[in-house]
Amino acid sequence: MYEKQLEGFRKLLEIMDTLREKCPWDREQTFESLRNNTIEETFELTQAITDGDMDGIKEELGDLLLHIVFYSKLGSEAERFDVGDVCNYLCDKLIYRHPHVYGDIHADNPDEVIHNWELLKLKEKAKKERKAQQGVLSGVPRSLPAMVKAFRIGEKASSAGFDWEKKEDVWDKVKEEVQEIEAEIAASDKDRIESEIGDLFFALINMSRLYGIDPENALERTNKKFMARFGHIESCARRDEKSIGELSLDQMEEYWQEAKKEKENN
Repeated sequence: MYEKQLEGFRKLLEIMDTLREKCPWDREQTFESLRNNTIEETFELTQAITDGDMDGIKEELGDLLLHIVFYSKLGSEAERFDVGDVCNYLCDKLIYRHPHVYGDIHADNPDEVIHNWELLKLKEKAKKERKAQQGVLSGVPRSLPAMVKAFRIGEKASSAGFDWEKKEDVWDKVKEEVQEIEAEIAASDKDRIESEIGDLFFALINMSRLYGIDPENALERTNKKFMARFGHIESCARRDEKSIGELSLDQMEEYWQEAKKEKENN
């Protein structure tokens, strides 16, 4: 059933062995030297997903798979683990964390599945004294981008019961943070302004979570919308044989509204 897929994976492993042996660049790579490239490839995959580019998704998944195989090769050379160990560890974890599929636990909806996942992960951590002492949020990687990290922190805190009783209650927190920003702006305290803006972002990200919205996707949608409308302003300036800096703010606003109406009518 999986002959074609296994053959493709076998070929990839053989190529990795060859590159590690014969390519000067591949021979020099380490876990540390590949790290930033891995982060970049991950963002390129998310961009392809955001764009709905299936060919791009396929390509970027391949790039990420290369990194997984590369790290596994490095682990094998260090006699610590190989790609088989990586796959088997993942399989064991998936089976353990899906007792509603492989065991006698029931989960009727995705929320119950996520709740069970978090409980199981807490049990796993409790088996290791160091990790058990770190607590619920210890599983959130420190290197995550701030927005993604805030979302995961909210999820994990919620799994431990620390959340608003009703999702509508989060709006009081958002309004509170806005008022605190206004107060710090009036006091001209830059450090406190930064702190309160961070609190507002955190509240808004939690609001997104409670309403089932991915804040990263929401912000990227707005980024694209802004870029398209700003591009329309630039096009209008070129049409008028002007640079955008020569346009008045009223002209820019007029062209901005044109772009907005054009989008709404399409």
